[in-house]
Amino acid sequence: MKRPHLLAAMALLIGGCASYDGRGLVPGQSAAEVEAVMGAPTERVKAADGDTILFYSRQPFGRQMYAARIAPDGRLRSMEQVLTEANTVKLVPGVSTRAQVLELFGPPYQTSRFERMDREVWTWTIYNINQLDFYLHVQMSMDGIVREVIVLKDYNKEVGDGKS
Repeated sequence: MKRPHLLAAMALLIGGCASYDGRGLVPGQSAAEVEAVMGAPTERVKAADGDTILFYSRQPFGRQMYAARIAPDGRLRSMEQVLTEANTVKLVPGVSTRAQVLELFGPPYQTSRFERMDREVWTWTIYNINQLDFYLHVQMSMDGIVREVIVLKDYNKEVGDGKS
């Protein structure tokens, strides 16, 4: 019988799902423990305050970006889902920088360059507070300054009325 192998595979699958959002991680654990639970990060960003942020993207099909903030001593400070409406209001057009956007939201799932406009747009998929699907577009000038923050409903995710 191969049931022990099936049970082991199921346990690994369940364990993988449990670590999807970092559940069970608590401040004070080591960066190695974070990576043992979450896997290799999508991107590592050195924050302005000296911390290192490990980003775990679930983009573009998921609407999450988990950020594990690691203190200079190698210990976990916090673990959070950063693609939120609350974070979008922290961006100030004309003031916020590309580095601040990266620290706040992590790597975009899509980037677009508009040479004639001298602009670059970073895009993420997010949920709003009602768990509706939206796109977050952050438009920056080539000097790295945020110029516009646009949140648009993802109509591709809307349930139709059955009429074509």
